[in-house]
Amino acid sequence: MSRPSLFPGFALQPAARLHAAMSAAMLAALLAGCATQPVPPAAPAAEPPQAQPAPPRPKPLVIGHRGASALRPEHTLAAYTKAIEDGADLIEPDLVVTRDGVLVARHENEIGGTTNVATLPQFANRKRIKVIDGERLEGWFTEDFTLAELKTLRARERIPKLRPANTQYDDKFEVPTLAEIIELAANASRRSGRTIGLYIETKHPSYFRGIGLPMEEKLVDALRANAHTRRAPVYLQSFETANLRALRQRLGKSMPNVRLVQLIGNAAKAPADWRLAGDTRRYADMITPLGLREVATYADGIGPERTHVLPRDSAGALATPTALVRDAHAAGLVVHPYTLRPENAFLPKSLRGPGGDAARHPAGMIREARALIDAGVDGFFTDDPALGRRAVDAP
Repeated sequence: MSRPSLFPGFALQPAARLHAAMSAAMLAALLAGCATQPVPPAAPAAEPPQAQPAPPRPKPLVIGHRGASALRPEHTLAAYTKAIEDGADLIEPDLVVTRDGVLVARHENEIGGTTNVATLPQFANRKRIKVIDGERLEGWFTEDFTLAELKTLRARERIPKLRPANTQYDDKFEVPTLAEIIELAANASRRSGRTIGLYIETKHPSYFRGIGLPMEEKLVDALRANAHTRRAPVYLQSFETANLRALRQRLGKSMPNVRLVQLIGNAAKAPADWRLAGDTRRYADMITPLGLREVATYADGIGPERTHVLPRDSAGALATPTALVRDAHAAGLVVHPYTLRPENAFLPKSLRGPGGDAARHPAGMIREARALIDAGVDGFFTDDPALGRRAVDAP
């Protein structure tokens, strides 16, 4: 007797009955498997993304102010060499101009206090009275000498009462040219295996342009002409504003290794070019958030006098840092204050050591440097780069 069909009205053939039986068996096995297979556990909830640690802050730059000028007469190849040996990342020449248009390194264009020119009878008739940036000065001026004549002079310590040890080097070193300083930095970089940068200040640019000896074109041409200054870190700084704007325009984007820095002096004073233009603003206006944003339109950083960052209290001790570093960083500017020196005469009262004004107190300078580092500065100028390096490298 045949089994009734699962689908009434259709008679199954033998092959069809076999296929139906196999399908039924497979269905039963599948149902059985579903009944016995354990349900896999739910996937664990995704871990929240871990916050990435902030990248380590770069070490502040140690800038050899006029070389290692606490230990050698300033703006000499010997001072720059000592600064490099003592760990400076960059060396700082101040530039003035000779009568024949050569850029040379002197703190000022008046050279009576930094060379032996006053002792040389052949140059006695070169003494002049001039008004430079509104200040009446008497002495000998680089713009009245050719380079060949300047090369017959010898450098002397500028502040012998505070740095008597440096007078042993008086009359031993020439006045160097910018080209010689670049060559020194390039050679030191090759020997040491670390790149030595330059931090160049243009002195009295409005004055020199006014007497037909503009600096900006000569400076940019010199930087472009040398392989070292086409790739090493180079900072160009000025207390004026117009020449920084001119340098920015002349450089364009052709030398990304070159950065511009606005120097900021006493808050009550003003850049010489502002005074000449009748602008009544002062440096105090430059260090406001609005002023810093204006600086950022033509410069990459500021070089404030260090008390703009770390003021003194009524007793002459270091006070709470100002908001300047924070505000400058918010405007996209680096901050390189000036100038740290180890002699008592230059230290905050609370950091001075025993002895008179000329006594060196290295620990006091290191403490002041550490306070600036803690305030967030990106570098600092110092007359004693060895002490600055110790402060930067301290754990």
